Amino acid sequence: MMNQPSVERVGKIWRLTMSQWLNQPREELFAFFADATNLEKITPDLLNFRVVTPGPISMAPGTLIDYKLKVRGVPIRWRTLIETWEPYAKFTDEQLKGPYKRWHHTHTFTEENGGTRCNDLVEYAPPGGPLAPLINKLVVQRDVEKIFAYRAKVLAEMFGGEQGQSTNP
Repeated sequence: MMNQPSVERVGKIWRLTMSQWLNQPREELFAFFADATNLEKITPDLLNFRVVTPGPISMAPGTLIDYKLKVRGVPIRWRTLIETWEPYAKFTDEQLKGPYKRWHHTHTFTEENGGTRCNDLVEYAPPGGPLAPLINKLVVQRDVEKIFAYRAKVLAEMFGGEQGQSTNP
């Protein structure tokens, strides 16, 4: 059975954590994530997710990347800023425009047991002001968990390894 990503509420934000060991060297996995178009490969088809920034995209702090997707059939434009870029170790992207009030995603890559431990920490806040907790409970959290579970499954199929697990105690 596949472990699931974990989401907990911290004040006015929600924190998703995910950890996955993949049977590939850290440099190869980081290179996969460094190509923004690969995000299309690990995102469920139902989101119709597409990178619209012309390639090749040179990743560095300050890089802007634009996407189109559909959330429950509604077309959305998403723009992220690469906030930090530390080759082979970590990078952080932050939503500047998109479906969330806040989306801040830190990816880390650590050598472990001949492969790589990939950790994700996403701090997000759904829209809705005072209704945000209800919107999160009814829709957003379930969708985010499904997206990350799908991603873990595809990465495990592509690179070998675990399908992902929560990093919360």
